[in-house]
Amino acid sequence: MSARLIRRARAPRRPPGGSPQDFDRKLISPMILGSVLNPVNSSMIAVALVPIGTAFGAPPSQTAWLVSALYLATAVGQPVMGRLVDTYGPRRLYLTGTALVGIAGLLGALAPSLDALIAARVLLGLGTSAAYPASMYLTRSEARRTGHDGPAGVLTALAVATQTIAVIGPTLGGALIGVGGWRTVFTVNVPLSLACLILGARRLPKSPAPDPADGARTARLSRRVDLLGMALFAALLTSLMLFLMRPQAAHGYLLVLAGAAATAFVARELRVAEPFVDLRLLAGSAPLQATFARQVLSYTASYAFLYGFTQWLEQARGLHASQAGLVLLPLSLSALVVSGITGRHQALRAKLLIGSTVQSAACGTLLLVHPTCAVWLLIAVSTLMGIPQGLIGLANQSALYHQADPERMGSASGLLRTFTYLGAMIASAADAAFFPHRAQTTGLHHLALFMLGGAVLLLMATALDRSLRRPNRPNRPDTSATDGADGGVDTHGPADAEGVAGTDRAGGPADRKGRAD
Repeated sequence: MSARLIRRARAPRRPPGGSPQDFDRKLISPMILGSVLNPVNSSMIAVALVPIGTAFGAPPSQTAWLVSALYLATAVGQPVMGRLVDTYGPRRLYLTGTALVGIAGLLGALAPSLDALIAARVLLGLGTSAAYPASMYLTRSEARRTGHDGPAGVLTALAVATQTIAVIGPTLGGALIGVGGWRTVFTVNVPLSLACLILGARRLPKSPAPDPADGARTARLSRRVDLLGMALFAALLTSLMLFLMRPQAAHGYLLVLAGAAATAFVARELRVAEPFVDLRLLAGSAPLQATFARQVLSYTASYAFLYGFTQWLEQARGLHASQAGLVLLPLSLSALVVSGITGRHQALRAKLLIGSTVQSAACGTLLLVHPTCAVWLLIAVSTLMGIPQGLIGLANQSALYHQADPERMGSASGLLRTFTYLGAMIASAADAAFFPHRAQTTGLHHLALFMLGGAVLLLMATALDRSLRRPNRPNRPDTSATDGADGGVDTHGPADAEGVAGTDRAGGPADRKGRAD
């Protein structure tokens, strides 16, 4: 199904012949392959945690750092890479990041200790942070060049490929472990990295496509990178994550450090002309804030299930890693089917309401699971949990595409991933708290209640969000500023999204400001 969507994305909407109105099809392969590096490494590790803990004599509370380390690195790395992509263009960041993925894969395959393995995961998180912002940047650049303001096929292919790999990851990881042990989930990054480097070097443009609308803003971006803002952001997330992993009174100083870093970060970002995170833009865009909040809530439940349920299958149910991966296969299939059916439909509010409702039902069903329950119940829970993964992520990505300032699309998409990984870090901390020594059924039920609370909150927030009730008018590209664009371009696609309020163009007021500059 994902292959069909990729072919659909690559198919030109006009007759072939190199027309400047066609999306550059050679960009699709490196964009998709680079974007799946993070989700494949995020999901494969789920079935490897128990074998790694056995190899190094570490309980779940310690192996949880294999999850948290990657997400901490990516939570910081995504907006950093996105900012650098906005400043220096996608090619060099894409190649540098994918090269780091191969190095991290080698280090992980040879790691002699758990600490060395955690270090490899940090490097892996940084390396995988570049491709997605680069892909979103290229998508926006091509949309402007061609006059197609809503490349629905490309966005859908990216989202479906990412979701496909994320949900297939546990099954793939289990198969690799069954063949060559847990180190194979690191070794697989070497050929993936080489493929990205070859495709990226051959197909990515050496400089961003010329855009008369960029003007003075691009020059300002190239002169200023907010390194202090980046450092404060990293300090904030690191302090907060260290506390969440062990929420004890003795570690209260970490909250003080997080608060100080947050205060300094806000003061810094509100003062500088070109901030790392434009808090003024976020403060003036309630729909964008809601998108980020939905991302945190939905992925907290998704990742808590992925890691917690998988460890329970291996330790409480007694399944091998490869068997646990097969139990999670229905999650993959349901997510793929739902993404394939709904990917090109832009009813954002409906997707979010259905997704959050089904996620709540799946969390409630998890309370019925016990070590001797029927296999069909395990499959039912897995199947239910895949449905929101096929709905919510794509809906949020489509919303972001129209809510964010086009000149900072790399930064905004990186920030969306940061909120995704913030949810993953919260989930990892919850797994460590509910499984301090071993994944037991009591801990799984407590984890299910925690997940259910977040899913219900997501449902309520979506139902009460008035901006989602107002369908947005179709976007039309500003063809006067696009070489070769004509005024009759069909903008079918995400521009027809329901509920992207306050953006009567792709970037809203910020977009018009960018053109004025």
